[in-house]
Amino acid sequence: MTRRRIRVKFCGITQLADALAAIDCGVDALGFVFHPASPRYLGPEQAGAIIAALPPFVCTVGLFVDAPVEFVRDVATRTRLALVQYHGAEDPERCRAVARPYVKAIAMKPDVDLAREAGRYGDAVALLLDTHHPTLAGGSGQSFDWTRVPQERTKPIVLAGGLTADNVAAAIAAVRPYAVDVSGGIEQSKGIKDPEKMRAFMSEVSRIERS
Repeated sequence: MTRRRIRVKFCGITQLADALAAIDCGVDALGFVFHPASPRYLGPEQAGAIIAALPPFVCTVGLFVDAPVEFVRDVATRTRLALVQYHGAEDPERCRAVARPYVKAIAMKPDVDLAREAGRYGDAVALLLDTHHPTLAGGSGQSFDWTRVPQERTKPIVLAGGLTADNVAAAIAAVRPYAVDVSGGIEQSKGIKDPEKMRAFMSEVSRIERS
């Protein structure tokens, strides 16, 4: 089997220093949370200032949870987001209304049908699989049973949910996703990243890629 590089997204970026440290670690994408209920929320002006100061070839992703289409469109335009990540109960029509490439997060409830979800969100560039939590739209710090992810898939899979340097290699080995997404697992406190944890996470991703 041909080895393939696993892409990595660090989400919940709130300050430029963390964004630059993540890029130095070799991360592929940075996530900015535009959900006011999140402790990692960042206003459009703040996020825009960080994004404007980034070097080229870094994918910027905006996370939204059941936000009005007008708000998503405005933020995406003002901050020049490369991708939009919908993390709520948005239907396919709502996701495509912004006319920008998008990732749809799927909460891994016990009865979720990933083949059906991939068909529903057929124009999504990827599906992000996250742990189901009764009150949180992501960022729970909890993982789910990775064996529930089918090996046959029609769309790129981004694996999220409770990933850390301690378990990301096992997660990649079990799921073989296109990418992994981490937030709390690389933090010293909510919204503030830890350089050592970021480096350790990337080191583990690289290690499993070489194995």
